Amino acid sequence: MTSPRRMIKSLLGPKEKLCVGAWNVRTMFETSKTAQVADEMQICGLDILGVSECLWLKSGKMRVNSGHTILYSGHDDKHQSGVGIMISKEKIKTLLEWEPINDRLIRARFNSKYCKLTIIQCYAPTNDAEEEIKDDFYEQLQMVVSKVPQHDMLLMMGDLNAKVGADNTDCERSMGKHGCGIRNDNGERLIDFCLNNNLVIGGTIFPHKDIHKLTWKSPDGRTTNQIDHMIINNKWRRSLYDVKVYRGADVNGDHYLLKATIKLKLRRNHQQ
Repeated sequence: MTSPRRMIKSLLGPKEKLCVGAWNVRTMFETSKTAQVADEMQICGLDILGVSECLWLKSGKMRVNSGHTILYSGHDDKHQSGVGIMISKEKIKTLLEWEPINDRLIRARFNSKYCKLTIIQCYAPTNDAEEEIKDDFYEQLQMVVSKVPQHDMLLMMGDLNAKVGADNTDCERSMGKHGCGIRNDNGERLIDFCLNNNLVIGGTIFPHKDIHKLTWKSPDGRTTNQIDHMIINNKWRRSLYDVKVYRGADVNGDHYLLKATIKLKLRRNHQQ
């Protein structure tokens, strides 16, 4: 675990919006791809961007020319999977600590006067992956989530490769009525995980058109799915003001940028 030397600002507040994105960019291993992602992040007004499938080796912290800082966690010796969290020049001052878990999970915690924010960026195995690989992913994720302080706002996000579907029967606590399509095995796993940890799948609770909910398109453009997600702990659900796909952002990938808007809605007797 790595901690910055100093922290001087507060990330969340009741009078300001925080804009957070999640995006599978396919790779950041190509020349100039990192700069391209940073440019799109700035154009879209994002304070923090979670990145899936960046393909970088090992883990580290890097500042790029734009002033953004990237925390990343990858495989030890293979250019596969990989996750990262890109933070704006202003918001990096609120970073308290971060932890690279493996090539599919990374965690960062940010300061706030009212409540701390923990972000877990994910890149889950595909629906066709072996059961053991999917079991291992969710066991690791459970370990990370279990360590999040009780009063933190938790934002778990990224490419979960999970179709949760439109039917929220018997899982109303963790999803709304505005999901898309038919649930798959990964969707069942994700919903069970959310129910067990009192989490809400943000992209299912806002009544947007499908074009603003579907996050992935097939190479031939004929198939689209909602498989990238923004998930928040239920106690801070009212602070999640919107979750929406932004199709204008483009880094030559097959996933669309998913953007969440957060404005702190204080609970009575809130604690830090």
